[in-house]
Amino acid sequence: KMTLTLALVTLISAFGSSFQYGYNVSVINSPAPYMQDFYNQTYTDRYGVFMDKNLQTLLWSLTVSMYPLGGFFGSLMVGPLVNNCGRKGTLLINNLFSIAAAILMGTSEIAKTFEVIIISRVIMGIYAGLASNVVPMFLGEMAPKNLRGAIGVVPQLFITIGILIAQILGLHSILGNAEDWPVMLGLTGIPSVIQLLTLPFFPESPRYLLIQKGNEEQARQALQRLRGWDDVDDEIEEMRLEDQSEKEEGQMSVLTLCTFRGLRWQLISIIVMMMGQQLSGVNAVFYYADRIFLSAGVETNNVQYVTVSIGAINVVMTCLAVFIVESLGRRILLLAGFGLCCGSCAVLTLALNLQNTVSWMSYLSIVCVILYIIGHAIGASPIPFVMITEMFLQSSRPAAFMVGGSVHWLCNFAVGLLFLYMEAGLGAYCFLIFCAICLVTMVYIFFVVPETKNKTFMEINKIMAKRNKVEIQTEKEELMDIHTIQAGQ
Repeated sequence: KMTLTLALVTLISAFGSSFQYGYNVSVINSPAPYMQDFYNQTYTDRYGVFMDKNLQTLLWSLTVSMYPLGGFFGSLMVGPLVNNCGRKGTLLINNLFSIAAAILMGTSEIAKTFEVIIISRVIMGIYAGLASNVVPMFLGEMAPKNLRGAIGVVPQLFITIGILIAQILGLHSILGNAEDWPVMLGLTGIPSVIQLLTLPFFPESPRYLLIQKGNEEQARQALQRLRGWDDVDDEIEEMRLEDQSEKEEGQMSVLTLCTFRGLRWQLISIIVMMMGQQLSGVNAVFYYADRIFLSAGVETNNVQYVTVSIGAINVVMTCLAVFIVESLGRRILLLAGFGLCCGSCAVLTLALNLQNTVSWMSYLSIVCVILYIIGHAIGASPIPFVMITEMFLQSSRPAAFMVGGSVHWLCNFAVGLLFLYMEAGLGAYCFLIFCAICLVTMVYIFFVVPETKNKTFMEINKIMAKRNKVEIQTEKEELMDIHTIQAGQ
């Protein structure tokens, strides 16, 4: 069952960390023109000449793309930090990045420096890279197996809430204007301060305490607080089994993980899912949405409200995923999600090409955008992170998150960098590329990725061991048998 402690720790880690990842994804969209004016003005005040158009484009694309690049560096820090400082410790340390960046961005205008904004975007990226990997790992290790999927989707829910809040605050009438944009950038530090003040009162991941720290007493206490009852012997026993089966392997580095045959298909699966998630064009659809609505006859002043309503659909559908992931399972949501995205991209290409000749095509493209976002929100966005937690055991999980996270952020960076060129060269046909990527990912998931709903980490490991054609050592089997006999008595 869901206890108060588990619910609170889920909300605090997701609000303090994942929320800001989403917030910073879209925080610079609406104030972009005012920020570019500030870059220009500062440059002119300094050098007495106007900024060259090319330099302005370069500086702005750096402002946008430094965030995912920072995310990539943050992902590389995941393993060393979670293994040495613990999951909770890493989240607490991580807040310092966010608070520093928030102060720098909030004061950039007074200090008359735009370089600080670009540097802060890197720092904020490092923060988001750590948060996007550590929160699902932390929550996935704490959740009981029957709630693991639902709790694993919560970070993604808070990412979409962060995006929505940034879109609302970015309305011209609120903070998306020439005077208030530094406030909007600086607000990102507030959730971090809240997390720094509250998270220390909650337990560390019991798996980390038992398997990595070898402290069974603390692990037991943490579990009892999270579960709300005293009898946690079964879960402790399951962790012990996992610990014994992993003793031979020790903590895995990324290099060992990449060459270890026993985890080959798990590794390929998370790389495919992460690439599919980012290369399926979700950022492009968000980017394109404004223009699609303009061409459908929405007035320029109202486009920002339409963007907000798309953000709201995203939140509602991710919220739905939290409730259905345990009943429908991971596979169905992944297949349905990528399937919807694939279909919408195909129809969108058609609609965008015909909208000048057929009047109702622009409305069809709006429907496609909405369906695409629903597909991404129920499957493609949230589930891959849940799967990394579930497909790997304790010793390989940090390394798996480093690989998955790096792929996630590098692909995000690549899309951000290349999309404008793709769009210039291919126009609406660029959505066919996204369509193909969704299709390939869907086919792969259909044939390779197993259902992990309601299974322990050891059970999932066994399913994948068959696929990897490796034997799980017999001593584990014996342990399992002893456990079964004890349970039967």
